Amino acid sequence: MINIRRRKILKGTLAAGAVSLAASAGILTPQTVLAAWPKSAFSAKSVNDAVNSLLGSSSLTGSSDINIKTPAIAENGAVVNVSVDTNLKNVSSISILVEKNDSPLAANFNLAPGTIPFIKTRVKVRKTSSIIAVVKSGGTLYSAGKEVKVTIGGCGG
Repeated sequence: MINIRRRKILKGTLAAGAVSLAASAGILTPQTVLAAWPKSAFSAKSVNDAVNSLLGSSSLTGSSDINIKTPAIAENGAVVNVSVDTNLKNVSSISILVEKNDSPLAANFNLAPGTIPFIKTRVKVRKTSSIIAVVKSGGTLYSAGKEVKVTIGGCGG
């Protein structure tokens, strides 16, 4: 009878050895293994600084073509569902910012050409605040916002 544990150990050892060999040869570097992320945008302390650092401009144009779905009252600010969709054409990115969080940028999604501009995620909302969606379409930044009231225990106060 074949020992399954022995096979798993051998496979794991071979895989770890191959990755170690590639890393020591310089084939795998942290930038190629891990996704590059805009550290300065995620550590910005204001909405304008975050948008400017992430997208190169903080000039936003309000748009009624952006739909944000969030609960009006969030019983638990640690997990707030947010979905954003738009009718704008040539959308290359959708970003979500929470105005009164210590770090306003909550998420950024880069979309491939031809992708349907819809995202759905969960964000943390520290206290009652506006959730702002920034959509980059054809090189122009459009935005829309919606206020979410955060309550303790869902009492509405």
